[in-house]
Amino acid sequence: MPYFARFSNSREFATAPRIASPFPLAHNLISPFCGTDGPSQVNLPNSITLVRILSIPVLIWVLSSARFPTVNGEKELLAAALFIAASITDGIDGYLARRRGQITTMGILLDPLADKLLIAAAFITLVQFNPRMVPAWIAVVIIGREFLVSGLRSIAASEGFTIEASDLGKVKMVVQIVSVVAVILDHRWPQFTVYRSYVFSLDWIARFAIWFMVALSLVSAGDYFYAFWSKIDRHVVKRRRRAFILSRRKKRDVAAI
Repeated sequence: MPYFARFSNSREFATAPRIASPFPLAHNLISPFCGTDGPSQVNLPNSITLVRILSIPVLIWVLSSARFPTVNGEKELLAAALFIAASITDGIDGYLARRRGQITTMGILLDPLADKLLIAAAFITLVQFNPRMVPAWIAVVIIGREFLVSGLRSIAASEGFTIEASDLGKVKMVVQIVSVVAVILDHRWPQFTVYRSYVFSLDWIARFAIWFMVALSLVSAGDYFYAFWSKIDRHVVKRRRRAFILSRRKKRDVAAI
């Protein structure tokens, strides 16, 4: 049962015990957006999502700032750990929201927004941080794909349809995480000796992950577009055509009178 459906009226909610948010900063930031007439949408999954959004400027600052030394790879390790932690919260908040019945409108809005902001910020920053591995056109392709899928989903939602995440999209997300971490670490350790004369080439792993991610992004974008075109677009065309025919009949009736 959703969290907002537990109380039948505002009086019951007012007398119900309040649960403190585990993230006070997140609670203070989004509490002004929650009304006082209904139950607050500040719960554990939404707080985790907001923490992920707040980690984005920290990641940008770590990668672009000169305050962190790169001699021993402190900057690269810190940025990689921060990005991995933020990516893990993507699965945690969704799992907790479904498990605890705390799926709210704010969570539905913030969760995909946080994912797209994290990926877009990471690749835009990597264009400056490691341009040898991430040229600008790759960032444009990745971010353009996110805009395309978001636009298709928005149109589908306005027509009463839902485009579910495909398996390609889920695999693409995992490959994106691997590629970002590999590119960050490649900045300091293109290759390093593991045992005696055996050399582990992180450069090749980063290159393969980047190109594989670009291919998956294009294929998954085509998959989303095909799903939209084959189902939703036909419905929209039929509805508009029916509305046009009805309007012509109305004009004829008026002319006959």
